[in-house]
Amino acid sequence: MATGRKVAVKSDPLIRGSKVISAAIALSLEGVEPELSLSQLRALAMIDSKGPLNLAAVAEGLGVNPSNASRACDRLVGMGLLDRREDLADRRNVVLSLTRKGTGTLERMLRHRRAVLDQVMRRMSEADRVHLIRLMEALSAAADQLAEEGELLSDGDGHLLRWLG
Repeated sequence: MATGRKVAVKSDPLIRGSKVISAAIALSLEGVEPELSLSQLRALAMIDSKGPLNLAAVAEGLGVNPSNASRACDRLVGMGLLDRREDLADRRNVVLSLTRKGTGTLERMLRHRRAVLDQVMRRMSEADRVHLIRLMEALSAAADQLAEEGELLSDGDGHLLRWLG
């Protein structure tokens, strides 16, 4: 049952700032052609950041069983966003890599996200923009360190930040 109370975000700068970033992400996902599910987008982002991966690595990174990862990747192959080839070192494995179309899709989303964030940042002083960039670098470095040490609060499988990599 709803209580009608609002969550206290107006006084929490971290939550408010994260809402700005979340809005930029949401806007960058609108109009992505073809329309992608969150799992498909995560698979593309993971393969983009880590390079060609086999299906087991994609399943592990997504935190799903191999058959779910296989279905998501099959759809991405069908959309022309992923390429699937036999691993020359082990023919039992398939290697998944981004196609030009897949790379272009990710690049368009990131350009759109960056444009939204730049629009907001233009309202800030130069000193505040520089300071924010330094703080975002520190935030990313701290998250990377926690992920490497396995100390992040997790989704139950030890993978809160599956997108890092």
